[in-house]
Amino acid sequence: MFPTYINSRLRVLALAAVLAPVAFSCSKDLDQSPSYLASPEVVYRDPEQIQQVLARLYATLSVSGQNGGVDRSDLSFIPADYANYLRAYWKVQELTSDEAIIAWGDAGLPELNTNTWNADNQFIRGMYEKIFFQVSGCNDFLRNTTDEQLASRGITGASADQVRQYRAEVRFLRALSYYHALDLFGSVPFADETFQVGSGALPTQISRADLFAFIESELKAIEGSLGAPRQPGYARADQACCWTLLTKLYLNAQVYTGTARNTEAVTYANKVLAPSAGYQLSSTYRFLFLADNNTSVARNEIILPVVNDGLRTQSFGNTTFLVHASVGGSMSATEAGVNGGWFGIRAKSNLVDLFPGGGASTDARALFYTAGQTKQINTISSFNDGYASTKWRNVTSTGLPGSGFPPAGNGDFVDTDYPLFRLADVQLMYAEAVLRGGTGGTAGTALSQVNAVRARAKATPLATVSLQDILDERGRELYWEGHRRTDLIRFGKYATGYNWPFKGGVAAGKDIEPFRTVFPLPNTDLVANPNLKQNTGY
Repeated sequence: MFPTYINSRLRVLALAAVLAPVAFSCSKDLDQSPSYLASPEVVYRDPEQIQQVLARLYATLSVSGQNGGVDRSDLSFIPADYANYLRAYWKVQELTSDEAIIAWGDAGLPELNTNTWNADNQFIRGMYEKIFFQVSGCNDFLRNTTDEQLASRGITGASADQVRQYRAEVRFLRALSYYHALDLFGSVPFADETFQVGSGALPTQISRADLFAFIESELKAIEGSLGAPRQPGYARADQACCWTLLTKLYLNAQVYTGTARNTEAVTYANKVLAPSAGYQLSSTYRFLFLADNNTSVARNEIILPVVNDGLRTQSFGNTTFLVHASVGGSMSATEAGVNGGWFGIRAKSNLVDLFPGGGASTDARALFYTAGQTKQINTISSFNDGYASTKWRNVTSTGLPGSGFPPAGNGDFVDTDYPLFRLADVQLMYAEAVLRGGTGGTAGTALSQVNAVRARAKATPLATVSLQDILDERGRELYWEGHRRTDLIRFGKYATGYNWPFKGGVAAGKDIEPFRTVFPLPNTDLVANPNLKQNTGY
């Protein structure tokens, strides 16, 4: 059984005493092994320390480094708050879409706001390096926990069986990061645990189709080794996480490989939607984004959270960023459960217009703050340009502030967990896959899944559902959760034929080059590894 900090909230940076921060440029991305204060021979001889390594791999999604990442970042070239995995992922998925804009002028952010980035963008590089930091850590774990290694170190019986389950979870975490690489960058350097670290060899580049096949094979291989849905404990990878990622992989297969795989998407969505999996929509939409979403009814909808704790998993990324950066203008920071606003992110008008009635919509998901704000964005750096959002908050479903609020904390850090995977997303993916021709489902069930999501929001049920309805519903249901760029690309609306404020660098928006459906490999990595070829257009 995992200790409380895993089973509940990853309450400590479990590897602070085991794993030293790995500060590196992404040169030789995967030709590395994390540096240890104790040698692998010592760490991987002790089942408790093996568990701590697993804890740190989960924590990589949430924190920027040791000591909360505030002063000891995993990456050396970029401030710790920029190097947070989830914060970087949110920015490249949301700021480059029709949903969000940020007021700040840090080098690289204006280019994300305007879809004009290049291969030297520090935020794109931060995302790329954090992906491969995680992959290298997972490879190291797998390299050191084979049956042969365990036996040679005296780990047998129940302890060895437990480590084998950990291995399945680590393979899932690696597949998740490689999925992000697949989606964001396409063709990337590749290595698994068989790569000979320290041999002087550099990773070779894998095609997008081959990386798709690797992720697919990994997820299928570990499906039976992961725990049943909701059984391993909160925030741990289980079979439902595996099924959800396979659903996402197959739904986007046309983009990634040129071949649609919608029937497989239906198949794996059905596994998550089955009553035996045990997931239910939260009775209240807002509860999904509050400080007690790990204990309230929202927990029944969340399939895979990235955990946050205002006292024990402190960083300026994850939902701490989302709560603080959403607050500005005349908004109350205290009502948001923090000590101040960062005057950062607002909604683009396209998002507001998805809701009937706009900022005054009765849809429960239209969590906009309009006082003193204009819907239209004329000046990106002005927080008052664009409606703000109250979606992410550090208060509980009963109105209490999160644990990081005074007197326990100073109000900097939040408790709200980030629902990376949740049931409503799977319901909408099921409906989309059926409408795209996937077998194993029906049009009637597709409609009922969409209407179930709408009913929770008190939205009028649809009589029929189209693919455009699905895209719009995903925008209403999942905005500011890191899905939108991928969705727009899948629907063919990202580069051309659909515009939003400041897309392409002009206020009204304009078409951008089709090559921008993937990001560039950072120039630093191209210089370091001659095996790599830049994505077309950069």
